[in-house]
Amino acid sequence: MSEKIIATLTALSFTSKYVIVLLLMTIQSACIPIPSEIIMPLGGSALCHSQFQLVVLATLASLASNLGSGLAYWIGASGGRPMVERYGSYVLLSRHDLDRVDNFFTRFGSWAVLIGRMTPIIRSFIAFPAGVAKMNQVRFHLFTFIGSWPWCYALAYIGMRLGASFDTDPRFKEFFHRFHLGVEALLLMGIIWFVTSHWKNRIRTEPT
Repeated sequence: MSEKIIATLTALSFTSKYVIVLLLMTIQSACIPIPSEIIMPLGGSALCHSQFQLVVLATLASLASNLGSGLAYWIGASGGRPMVERYGSYVLLSRHDLDRVDNFFTRFGSWAVLIGRMTPIIRSFIAFPAGVAKMNQVRFHLFTFIGSWPWCYALAYIGMRLGASFDTDPRFKEFFHRFHLGVEALLLMGIIWFVTSHWKNRIRTEPT
């Protein structure tokens, strides 16, 4: 996947590169598992050559994350628990999962989103349960931005510092190749674990 992103970014204009990175960050925050651990370093490598550009990219990427998270939040808040109980079997959700989400947000409140936005994999999915839990929307967007910014900045910074070595040092290319394969493998393992562990306990739609 990362090779395709690299090829796409290389062939595009500066403005188009920004559009692609921000679009991917929007999508990955709407419960679509596109690893930001790949998107932002590549974005930092392709778009950042100064501290100011890093700050701009991290800020815009965080706003894009807010946009995608807002959609997932709205779906969760609009349908709420009844929607998940009715249609949850299609995405292998169990009532136990809903209870855990309720308890998690009851215990940690707004901090759940802040922590979730800085946690790999979880950051892509935290918005939907926040909506189901009816978290205050202003706090949700505020904590989403605060949690996203350092994450986006750090990954873009790594990309900027190492970007110059990508085309000149074959060892870096090999390292990044292994890194993104590791990220994708972990994501695949997570999906397999979720499917196998939730299949027997999925919510079944009751006849109306």
